[in-house]
Amino acid sequence: MRSIWKGAITFGLVNVPVKLYSATEDHDVSLHQVHDADGGRIRYQRKCEICGKVVDYEHIDKAYDDGDRTVVITGDDLKSLPEERSREIDVLEFVPSDQVDPIMLDRSYFLEPDGTSPKAYVLLRRTLEETDRTAIVHFSLRQKTRLAALRVRGDVLMLQTLLWDDEVREARFPALEKQTRISDKELDMSSSLVDSLSDDFEPADFSDDYQEELRQLIDAKLEEGESLDTDATFGEKPDDDDGEGGEVIDLVEALRRSVETNRSGGHRKPTKKAAASTSASSTSSAAATKPAAKKKPAAKKPTAEKPAAKKPATRKPAAKKKAS
Repeated sequence: MRSIWKGAITFGLVNVPVKLYSATEDHDVSLHQVHDADGGRIRYQRKCEICGKVVDYEHIDKAYDDGDRTVVITGDDLKSLPEERSREIDVLEFVPSDQVDPIMLDRSYFLEPDGTSPKAYVLLRRTLEETDRTAIVHFSLRQKTRLAALRVRGDVLMLQTLLWDDEVREARFPALEKQTRISDKELDMSSSLVDSLSDDFEPADFSDDYQEELRQLIDAKLEEGESLDTDATFGEKPDDDDGEGGEVIDLVEALRRSVETNRSGGHRKPTKKAAASTSASSTSSAAATKPAAKKKPAAKKPTAEKPAAKKPATRKPAAKKKAS
């Protein structure tokens, strides 16, 4: 990994020098656009509407238009902002970890200790662990003022940038304002369904089915060309219904059938590990009929989601939001 920012966490008179790294990466297959008639690649050019020339990035500035006037903001102008020059991650407050609503979480970054001794880094990490607190911090990155949650993941301190309060929409749906009666039987059956799907969350047990199927499609097209029969490649999967088509059934009956199906394993997809043995036995027959790349086993359906932490009353941070 390559660090994208260097600075220091500051709380009180303590400074913790750190380097910042992106904690996540995109695993999607990279595709580009082409003309459907001849396959020619579609490219985008940055042309000046006055002179018509293609402009390199080094000669591109930014501008703001208020409707009547336009002001150009150069790279040097942006670098002159005090916030942009700041290399500090300022701790504003320490809050109970369960008060950080997951809906506010944005991007994640790892922090590596920088300097000759990691003692201050380890001390801060241990303190957050033992107090079960999350530090709310303020810093600047890539021409934006950021509010972030500083927390512990394993042996590493990490930052998760937060959305500002006015960036989170209020959910108001008329249907939820009506009084709805839930019977004890419906609630019991729903709880039974949750129990039948309950498990410990293991992220490695799940895979991105769409990206895996896209890779399978690419491999098959490389092998067979445009004559590829996609229906033959993927096949039509039979529906899991019991022959009753679109029959409308009551909620309790639907829950009962769901519980019975899940207890019998009817709707549970195998995990990658569990499916390894079954896929091996079918490899030889599959290879004889289609040379496409083998598809990883489908991931099992996620377990029932836990309710999100209740969002606390808004508390304004010490630092004011700056213009992006």
